[in-house]
Amino acid sequence: MTWVLRLLASLAALGAVIWLVDPATLGPHLRGADMRWMALAVAVLGVQVVVSALRWQVTAQALGVRLPTLWAICEYHLSVLGNTVLPGGVLGDVGRVARMRAHGGWRLAVGSVVIERLAGQVALACAAMLGVGWWALTQLGAAAVPVISLGVAVTVALIWGGVRFLPDAVRRAVAAAWFAPQFALWQLGYTAVILCCNLGGVWAAAQAVGVQLGLGAALFVIPLTLLAMLLPVSVNGWGLREGAALLLWPLVGVAGPQAVAASISFGLAALGAALLAILPWAVQLGLGHRPAHATESDRK
Repeated sequence: MTWVLRLLASLAALGAVIWLVDPATLGPHLRGADMRWMALAVAVLGVQVVVSALRWQVTAQALGVRLPTLWAICEYHLSVLGNTVLPGGVLGDVGRVARMRAHGGWRLAVGSVVIERLAGQVALACAAMLGVGWWALTQLGAAAVPVISLGVAVTVALIWGGVRFLPDAVRRAVAAAWFAPQFALWQLGYTAVILCCNLGGVWAAAQAVGVQLGLGAALFVIPLTLLAMLLPVSVNGWGLREGAALLLWPLVGVAGPQAVAASISFGLAALGAALLAILPWAVQLGLGHRPAHATESDRK
């Protein structure tokens, strides 16, 4: 029932957005999409999945378990596919947790998946803060500085307050995964690449439908648009993402129909990247590896 409700919510939100921009205006942008840019978007988002799997592998290692690289890539791809086609954006991760329990138990599986996903969300939120700061400076000039400073201070205070209420075991796990000297640079490097791929995928999908965004404009609207997808009330953000694009992208000079077309093309590119899950699984099965279980030698 929940899945049906979220599917209906996505369809209703997407339908409302398309009605607002007029299908007759939206259609030509989608039909005229440049498949070369779409292919680039799919490829960039596919790279994002592989690097995300490597970040998950590092996170799990920091918590005490070594995941086989090919196994981690296969499982992450399968997880992304589930998150893409199922409501809420987390059911694929739930399946990944269930399959990882053979490596180190439920607690470690949950911890590694949650901490790895949290790293991406924190990075996206930081990118959104930078983008909003840029936009405020360009619109308000020096008058925006105290507003931005207040916003940063409030955000830091909220994060710090939230961290203080976390159980000690959770804080220790996050510290070990993100800040331990032997893992910190890997985490930072992988997260930077993943963020660039995520933003680059949207940018390439926008290019496919004729939307050209400068660096500053892209940094402002793309992270905020992607953050709308995190609300667990739709199927992979469909409808919510398009609504955010319709509201935000005109602030940087992109017409509503073009903004919605860019968002839809990104959604299709993300689906294409998720379907690439067949490639690592084919490689693993071709090599005769068991796809869903760890061996004793893989455990720390």
